[in-house]
Amino acid sequence: MLKCTPMNLSQIIENSLYFLVLINPISKILFIATKHPAYSHRELMSICVRSNIVALSMLVLLASIGDFLMIKIFHIEIYSLSVAGGIILFSIGLIAIRTGNFFENSKKNHNHDDISIVPLAAPLIAGPGSMTAAISFASMNGILTTIICITAAVLINFICMLFSLKFNQFLEKFKATEPLTRIIGLIIAAVAMQMIFSGCATWFGRL
Repeated sequence: MLKCTPMNLSQIIENSLYFLVLINPISKILFIATKHPAYSHRELMSICVRSNIVALSMLVLLASIGDFLMIKIFHIEIYSLSVAGGIILFSIGLIAIRTGNFFENSKKNHNHDDISIVPLAAPLIAGPGSMTAAISFASMNGILTTIICITAAVLINFICMLFSLKFNQFLEKFKATEPLTRIIGLIIAAVAMQMIFSGCATWFGRL
């Protein structure tokens, strides 16, 4: 029987928050809130459930077999994946800092009605940062711990998305949307740089 020591619990909470930053619930809140006309409660619930279940399935699958796929099939080391994911994630953070918006082409509406799979589930929830972290964390900390952390982060993201319309109204009331976006963009860019530095450090250590 597995026991959860205080240190293990602390690590799970810390890693769950890390995944939550990479998933970035604020970007999903803003994406849903800017869709016109506004969704009904039933439509919003359906979109949130489908998008988070699909994204969770993708991240759990990557945590389970991603290490095998990268190393055995594609012959890609984890540090290379960390650097590549960090570069992509940094570009997302840079867009948020520069424009005050997570989506460079956010004013373009999607032609299809169902946004739960594309773009919400992928690439917004299961994006380059969270997918890279799912694979690398599973390699370092074990598959079970990684899945627990991913599940906790996706659950929090699901709750945030359910209240996206009200949360966006609150932000707009205080004109805090763009400042908050830029702050989170800076955090995302810093996380991305750490991923790049960690990947490079691992590579240099193996030379």
